[in-house]
Amino acid sequence: MKISGIDQYFPRPRTRFIKITTDNGLVGWGETTLEGKPRSTVAAVDELSDYLIGKDPLRIEHHWQHIYRSAFFRGGVVLMTALSGIDQALWDIAGKHFGVPVYQLLGGPVRDRIRVYAHWGIGSLSEKGKDTARTRLEKLQAKGGYQAFKSGPGGKWRGHEPPAVIDEFVERAFLMREWVGSEVELAFDFHGKMTPALAIEICHELKGMRPMFVEEPVPQENVDALKQVSDHVPFPIATGERLLSRWEFRQIFEKQAVAYLQPDTSHAGGISELKRIANMAEVYYMHIMPHCAIGPVALSASLQVDAAVPNFLVQEQIDQGLGEGLLVEPWRVENGHILLPQAPGLGVQIDEKELATQCKYREELGGEFLYDSDGSVADW
Repeated sequence: MKISGIDQYFPRPRTRFIKITTDNGLVGWGETTLEGKPRSTVAAVDELSDYLIGKDPLRIEHHWQHIYRSAFFRGGVVLMTALSGIDQALWDIAGKHFGVPVYQLLGGPVRDRIRVYAHWGIGSLSEKGKDTARTRLEKLQAKGGYQAFKSGPGGKWRGHEPPAVIDEFVERAFLMREWVGSEVELAFDFHGKMTPALAIEICHELKGMRPMFVEEPVPQENVDALKQVSDHVPFPIATGERLLSRWEFRQIFEKQAVAYLQPDTSHAGGISELKRIANMAEVYYMHIMPHCAIGPVALSASLQVDAAVPNFLVQEQIDQGLGEGLLVEPWRVENGHILLPQAPGLGVQIDEKELATQCKYREELGGEFLYDSDGSVADW
């Protein structure tokens, strides 16, 4: 069996697929979505295709090592995203070749279903804002029975903000807790917007409503700053969606900088590397909560690892990640969980009719054109 073709698709915003075909007709799917860099990963996959065509798709680890190590410059978000999608597609082929879900090839499942959380929050304390938030909450609870939600502070945050800005966010957070009660988990993603001092101040204001975690309170580049926040906050801190490979997670482990890790299977190195990161984290009693704010193939790949590692806590997913309109059978959330995939490979079938039209790129994360009131660049 040899790889005979590699195709790429851009069917939705924040959703880019790679399709690897073999000479005996097996097809593997991966997701190479890199928000804000739509053409870069396309070029990287094209470049790597020269190596992959004609190779045995079952030599997954060998190909991973070649793609990561063959060039003088290693890593970087473009290469790692391209590698991630390729890795997912090769595991999909392997599962279909052996007739089992990928998690069976990873050692078998350690759980019967995958706990997930949804994105929900109160964006404004106006009556309209609260009505919108309550409507979405009711929809999510009726449709999926979610028992965990994640929100964020929203807006642009400077090095420090006046009490009114902080108090407004804190009031929204406590109102969320009031609405869902104490049985539901609530988490907050700061998107790396804060300085350590501001993050600590806000986290102390939140401690009374007992968050499940605060994600990326400061930018990911400085592990010591992240540990400073963790050491001064009485609830779990999480990070990892912008860290690439086990080497970038190493300092997080060694410095015990956070409680939870959020590697992204479409950025950190695919299924192969996500499992290795999880295995390393287990030694430090850290749980993984894989990041996934893109399309359904990335979610499908994450679910395979979630099923097979003991130190899994909860899986992120967004509405489009369930695959409505792209998967022949979209994922279903029941009582806050997704049942283990049963079909071979990644467990999904792409509706290829939906791939015919390529989506026109538009701004995806906001950072391309986000500026503060004084004209300086602001973080998304």
